[in-house]
Amino acid sequence: MTLCLILLSVVALTAALPAPRALTRAEWPEREPVVALWVWQCLVATVLLCCLTALVLGAAAVFHTVRAQVFAPAPPAVTEAYDLSTAPVWASVLTLLLACGAAWTTAMLARELVEARRRRGRTRAHLRERAPDLPAGLPSARGPLLVLEDDYPDAWWMPGHPPQLIVTTGALHRLTSLQLDAVLTHERDHARAHHDWLLHLSTALATGFPRIPLFAHFCDQTHRLVELAADDTASRRCGHLTTALALIELNQHRGVLSCASSHRLLGERVDRLLQPPPRLLRRQRALTTTVAALVPLLPLLITFAPGLTALG
Repeated sequence: MTLCLILLSVVALTAALPAPRALTRAEWPEREPVVALWVWQCLVATVLLCCLTALVLGAAAVFHTVRAQVFAPAPPAVTEAYDLSTAPVWASVLTLLLACGAAWTTAMLARELVEARRRRGRTRAHLRERAPDLPAGLPSARGPLLVLEDDYPDAWWMPGHPPQLIVTTGALHRLTSLQLDAVLTHERDHARAHHDWLLHLSTALATGFPRIPLFAHFCDQTHRLVELAADDTASRRCGHLTTALALIELNQHRGVLSCASSHRLLGERVDRLLQPPPRLLRRQRALTTTVAALVPLLPLLITFAPGLTALG
């Protein structure tokens, strides 16, 4: 068990400290934002799996009740392979820290989901005031697309049940039909890929553990990469220039070409659309995706290795 905990700690620290720093310095994520999102998710899954498996092993060593439940269906040789009879003091301390971390993570996730639901409720109530239900006998105006009477050009996807795509009349007047198609495609890609769940997860982890580089970078990069990924989907359908012009038309009043830090991402997105970087080769994308998917298997392999060896 001691060796398993040490190896799990090494894998978790490697994925949480040097790996995210190297990934943020790399240039290829801008070329392949979807693949980059997958790599970030695999790194986070690796750290969480390391913590979870280490917590189970540590709790099994410290508490006889947990050990009896975890290893109940296992042969005696498997239980002996983990050497759970005596737990060192550092293992008990590590188990306590991991248990507190698991409880804090759950609390942060629950808090983020509750706040997101509350924000959506307030937004829907505001939309009902601006676009009230029609009187009885008239067809309902509720549907996947909602047009608001507003000179302010805007368009966004609101997740929930049911999800809705909201577009203002200002956007309809300002955009051409092809530019509007690019905007709608962009927003639909957010919904199709469930980017809202990814944003909630990254925000909760960064809020709960702000000093861990992996979670802080994961939050920052997720907010950036989901926009780049949706831009790519829109540009493949409607063209890079059309998508860039639509982005400028919707955001020029916000200072899309400003150098201010709050608007820097918008400027970077426009530059990227006007001068699209070359994509990775299909073989490189497949290799990166496969390697990233195998990384979260490391903590499982480390955890089950003693038991499998005993059975062999």
